[in-house]
Amino acid sequence: MKILQRVNRQVPAAVFAAAAFVFAPAGLGVVSPAHAQAKAASLPDFTDLVDKVGPAVVNIRTTERQRQMQGGGAEDEEMQEFFRRFFGQPAPRQQQPQPQPQQRRRPGPPQDDQFVPRGVGSGFIISADGYVLTNAHVVEGADEVFVTLTDKREYKAKLIGSDRRTDVALVKIEGSNLPRLTIGDSSKLRVGEWVIAIGSPFGLDNTVTAGIVSANSRDTGDYLPLIQTDVAVNPGNSGGPLINMRGEVIGINSQIYSRSGGYMGISFAVPIGEAMRVSEQLKTTGRVVRGRIGVQIGEVTKDVAESLGLPRAQGALVARVEPGSPAEKAGVEAGDIITAYNGTVIEKSGDLPRLVGNTKPGSKGTLTVLRRGQKRELSVVVAEMEAEQVAKKKEEKAKPEQAANALGLIVGDLTEDQKRELRLEGGVVVESAEGPAGRVGMQPGDVVVRLNNTDIKDAKQFNALVAKLDPKKNALLLVRRGESSQFVPIRPAQQ
Repeated sequence: MKILQRVNRQVPAAVFAAAAFVFAPAGLGVVSPAHAQAKAASLPDFTDLVDKVGPAVVNIRTTERQRQMQGGGAEDEEMQEFFRRFFGQPAPRQQQPQPQPQQRRRPGPPQDDQFVPRGVGSGFIISADGYVLTNAHVVEGADEVFVTLTDKREYKAKLIGSDRRTDVALVKIEGSNLPRLTIGDSSKLRVGEWVIAIGSPFGLDNTVTAGIVSANSRDTGDYLPLIQTDVAVNPGNSGGPLINMRGEVIGINSQIYSRSGGYMGISFAVPIGEAMRVSEQLKTTGRVVRGRIGVQIGEVTKDVAESLGLPRAQGALVARVEPGSPAEKAGVEAGDIITAYNGTVIEKSGDLPRLVGNTKPGSKGTLTVLRRGQKRELSVVVAEMEAEQVAKKKEEKAKPEQAANALGLIVGDLTEDQKRELRLEGGVVVESAEGPAGRVGMQPGDVVVRLNNTDIKDAKQFNALVAKLDPKKNALLLVRRGESSQFVPIRPAQQ
């Protein structure tokens, strides 16, 4: 049994007030009771809010069918995996767990398979007939899902569907006139406004924590931008609601940033707008359909934007175009900068897959592309997103040259076979990278496709262009490495 030790005893407020009055140094003044009351009144009061929304927040526990292990280590192993996967660190090993009253043994011999506890999390009811939203990672791999309400009613839930890319899952319990949360508008969320989280951290049901929105549309590398808060969120809070002061759910608590496995002041929530779009598809078809155009993209850095004459760093840099993809058929090329999709400006590279993903496969879209300083409009037919594939990188053989140029590069011509393999009409392959090129990370095998806005045909042309570069300005190379391309700004050395 875990014992919580008190750090200090609570002293009545009146004692503090008296102490402040008696011991206040002369000249500093005394805080009057009326002033203290006014200060307290300016702080948010969450009590009515919690009373209103609390009944719609649920505890979710899952079980998994496993062959019973000697020593009863299944629960411990599953909790270890839960911590490793979703909170960055393993959980501390616990003592032998006692048998749980909810465990159910399958019919059969005593040593046959049984349902063992797998994980715990939170969720919230979004409809009076029992649809519940939670995180996909809370229910992933579960054979049974149980939902417990604040009044201790417990239901065995049916998994309607889950989406790993957004970490959203929809489950259903059989009930009627159930308490439910009001869906808010996450797009109107403002940085600095108060929010609360309700969930079951470490199995402590109906725990309320509060804080503010720290950042909106935080790009963490996932499929969608997340809401960042300083609300305390710990293992077991996953899947619970993030609620604004109007009592509306505006997010699903999903992730934390942690080096210890516990809360460190930064937590993330899935915006409710995206979660509801996902849940509607899960409810209708059991899966989520997204669009794709088949490009690998990267950020447009400040140096790249300056070198291309862009007013600011924005858009998505096309690093690679998949062969046979909708983007290739539309005429998109590596090195293009996609600045808008269907008229919506691409502020950062992560905006593009989200906009395309929300497009129905088979629909036509318009890409606004910047290529060699010229803006173009390309029409693309969006395909359906498939399972993610890891592209295989291919080593390019370098052809030696004689001396390094002002960029520190020794380059050679591409063979016809290399051009066909790389699907390029020209370019030069790097034999050696030193000086300026070495400092920015270029290496043998890289292929230089473009210098500033000029396509590279061969080594002779490339070296002639380099010789004319201004050593006071950055040169911008479009470099192909394996199957990816990126812009590399380099300041030429004075010769």
